[in-house]
Amino acid sequence: MKIVVIDGQGGRIGKNVIEQVKAGHKDLELYAIGTNTMATSAMLKAGADFGATGENAALVNVSDADIVIGPVGIVFANALLGEITPAIAAAVGASNAFKILIPVNRCNHYIAGCAEKSLGEYIRIAVEKLESML
Repeated sequence: MKIVVIDGQGGRIGKNVIEQVKAGHKDLELYAIGTNTMATSAMLKAGADFGATGENAALVNVSDADIVIGPVGIVFANALLGEITPAIAAAVGASNAFKILIPVNRCNHYIAGCAEKSLGEYIRIAVEKLESML
């Protein structure tokens, strides 16, 4: 099973996802795809097995992923302060992978129906969803 974690900025969301997944499933291979080197580095330090940076890395890895996890912005062109290119957003959206998107109600969007929870709580819920699928 190919599990791809995508994040940008400082990689805090991806780092926390990887730490929580690896705590319970050391045998899972996680692919860390950062939109910048700082995000990729943070996810690799958290325990990701593979890491790559940039648009092409995202396009290649979501094409055959089984599960993609990341902040909801990974499906919005120009999200994460412009780090999510239109090509990345389109590739994630078009991927046949099951997507586990972590709601972050910032950057000029609001997801109706999401309760006001901390980012840590949303990450925990995302990891629980992944665990239910394994």
